[in-house]
Amino acid sequence: MKHKINNVDLFVNEIFYSIQGEGSHIGMPCIFVRMQGCNLRCKWCDTSYAQEIMELYPISIYKEKKSFPNLIKLKELIKIIKSYNCKLICITGGEPLVQNETTFLIKELCNLEYTVLVETNGSIPILCIDHRASLIMDLKCPSSGMTEHIIYSNIDFLTLNDEIKFVIENQEDYLWAKNLIKEYSLERRVKEILISPVFSKIDLEKLAEWILTDNLPVRLQVQLHKIIWGPKKKGV
Repeated sequence: MKHKINNVDLFVNEIFYSIQGEGSHIGMPCIFVRMQGCNLRCKWCDTSYAQEIMELYPISIYKEKKSFPNLIKLKELIKIIKSYNCKLICITGGEPLVQNETTFLIKELCNLEYTVLVETNGSIPILCIDHRASLIMDLKCPSSGMTEHIIYSNIDFLTLNDEIKFVIENQEDYLWAKNLIKEYSLERRVKEILISPVFSKIDLEKLAEWILTDNLPVRLQVQLHKIIWGPKKKGV
């Protein structure tokens, strides 16, 4: 098994060390590994540069490339991760589960006793993910244009170690999220329910008022990294 893991190739868009800008670990130093490739095309996506799906092309093409996205051996990726003095790591994308090999990365990091966060878009089965990792599953609201791709059965496999995120652009999104929270009793299933406004696209005061009026059991979060460094800066 160790030999197999050492020969795993992963397409990685970027690796960086920053402040976690979202979720229950917001504000904490964190290593980010942004995987390449996504199966969805959300209207408001802020990481479109990581969307291209590598599996559609021969690996040999990318082995010759010198710039991101990089094809990297798992053991080399682990070496880079270990170079940071931090035990909190976020595997993000793109959509990290587009690459089946990402499960090897997650398991290896859990074995090394990292606190592993995995951001996923809810459109790919999550059963294969190591139970020691914390999933942050983004249930796509109507404004994304991707709601039809949600695998609702994934919700049954979430635990109190996981989080659910709703990215909200307007009141329609909010009401959709509110109904889903009620329908699935999400507050009983996961550690946190995150309401994340699309950056600069919705009045935060109104969103806060909706949550307070409905006494919704959620955490309103803004994207801290965008407030600190601005919405366009990569690697933060």
